[in-house]
Amino acid sequence: MGHTFRITSFGESHGRCVGVVVDGCPAGLAITPAQIQRELDRRRPGQSDVTTRRREEDRVEVLSGVFNGFTTGAPICMLVWNRDRDSSGYDERRWTPRPGHAD
Repeated sequence: MGHTFRITSFGESHGRCVGVVVDGCPAGLAITPAQIQRELDRRRPGQSDVTTRRREEDRVEVLSGVFNGFTTGAPICMLVWNRDRDSSGYDERRWTPRPGHAD
């Protein structure tokens, strides 16, 4: 288990973007950016009291690996651009460890 796909994430929540590369996905699987977007919409910030107050659309941009609704066999690269990158609200807690944060 765990040998079919390799997932590499990159970026920071207050950086220009966050992204992911999915390696090992075979060609010919039916998937659309709209399906991926639906999954992202389920975890979008601002939908409850326990998420960040930042308002982000979280619009996925599929850069490679999917063409005309099917995987190509190439690595799938996806980006989500951060529009609200102001992190000044965290200045007071800058050095305080926060649950779920590696920073």
